[in-house]
Amino acid sequence: MKNLNYIEIIGLCAAVLTTAAFLPQVYKTWKTKDVAALSLPMLSMFFVGVFLWLVYGLLLSSLSLILANSITLVSVLLLFIFKIKYRKK
Repeated sequence: MKNLNYIEIIGLCAAVLTTAAFLPQVYKTWKTKDVAALSLPMLSMFFVGVFLWLVYGLLLSSLSLILANSITLVSVLLLFIFKIKYRKK
């Protein structure tokens, strides 16, 4: 069971990196209000996928999966809001 701690540490490192990699896109979209390159089908599929990863993490009680996917879920939700709010009509 001691190895489980190392496994969770690896998961936490992966969670920080993958979640942090997504945040600049959210910031850039917020600052520029340019949503032309954001695809609603991609955002929809990504949202559902991240939500399912979050459920999976909750079922496993995996801190790394829960943290990463909670933050990413909020981030993709913000991109959804930006896509709708800043789209050209």
